Amino acid sequence: MGQTARVSAFVWIAVGSLAAWLWLLLCQGFFWRTDIRLPPRREPRAWPSVCVVVPARDEAAVLPDSLPSLLAQDYPGRAEIFLVDDGSSDGTGQLARELAERHGGLPLTVTSPGEPPAGWTGKLWAVHHGIGLARARAPEYLLLTDADIAHAPDSLRQLVAASDTGGFDAVSLMARLRVESVWERLVVPAFVYFFAQLYPFRRIGKKGTRTAAAAGGCVLLRTEAAERARIPDAIRHAVIDDVALARAVKSGGGHIWLGLADRVDSVRPYPRLHDLWRMVSRSAYAQLRHNPLLLVGTVAGLALVYLVPPVALVAGDATAATAGGLAWLVMTGTYLPMLRYYRQPLWLAPLLPFTAFLYLLMTVDSALQHYRGRGAAWKGRTYTRPDAVPDEG
Repeated sequence: MGQTARVSAFVWIAVGSLAAWLWLLLCQGFFWRTDIRLPPRREPRAWPSVCVVVPARDEAAVLPDSLPSLLAQDYPGRAEIFLVDDGSSDGTGQLARELAERHGGLPLTVTSPGEPPAGWTGKLWAVHHGIGLARARAPEYLLLTDADIAHAPDSLRQLVAASDTGGFDAVSLMARLRVESVWERLVVPAFVYFFAQLYPFRRIGKKGTRTAAAAGGCVLLRTEAAERARIPDAIRHAVIDDVALARAVKSGGGHIWLGLADRVDSVRPYPRLHDLWRMVSRSAYAQLRHNPLLLVGTVAGLALVYLVPPVALVAGDATAATAGGLAWLVMTGTYLPMLRYYRQPLWLAPLLPFTAFLYLLMTVDSALQHYRGRGAAWKGRTYTRPDAVPDEG
């Protein structure tokens, strides 16, 4: 009797996993589709002025591959770059000046704000400093972009045209991350897939919805919207600053948009699993607001949605195996578009449960680091407060 009850319970779990996947497939904003790109646009009659703010801390390794692309922007209006050297120890600021002298292009100002005061993360303090300098130019737009992001020559032009045409207050592109090493191929497309599952892009762009998110590596923001939302002061201690920025703009009545990039790429390498593990674990528990109940729920949810299907297919009875197999099939099918977007072999799709298990372990490790009082370390700076965890950048 007990064994029958256990078998029946496992069948119900497998069926529950299949139901979850059917709901995700049809009711979660079609998160799995990758056709959310810059909306149709027309060029404005008069091109507005733009100031580009680039926070940079110890970015000498990637700057030669990214900064020249900003300097070379083919933008018809007035544009200027402010690179904020956030206490770098590798000569980031001097290298930026040398690159500007060598390549020419848009005017570049390199500045340093000093150490952030209490209550500020380093990146947001650098953004605060950069926006403060930019306001003296009275720009109509601010482009917030990370030091590891390489832009196509018409990137700024297309972002401004999309914002002007669509009436958006914030237009953000999810830069295409590097996928060259074995671990990058396995983990990176799934990272974007999971992000889209949490924040379906279609819902973000609709007025009246609560879903709000941005990709911190590339955000074009109307200056008046930034002032209305008090960016970045209102989010100075935000855990995930790009999501916090989007929420602040949207809660202030702003219209935001987020989509996948075609020619905006991150040049930052993550060659080892350790590098990717650190990227995810340093802020994963912060995403859960350091709430143990949310952690338990997340672990259980990941297990139900991603781990149960292969286990049920292999170890379950006929009913459980059927439900698990169908759930795994739906999971695999929804992952294929993201692999195509990243130009990766489609045979990686059935391995998504393994990648999800890695993310589960990274999330648990993030919580363990928090309770051990280690805080989150990023480029030589440790954040111990739960509301001061650094974001990528």
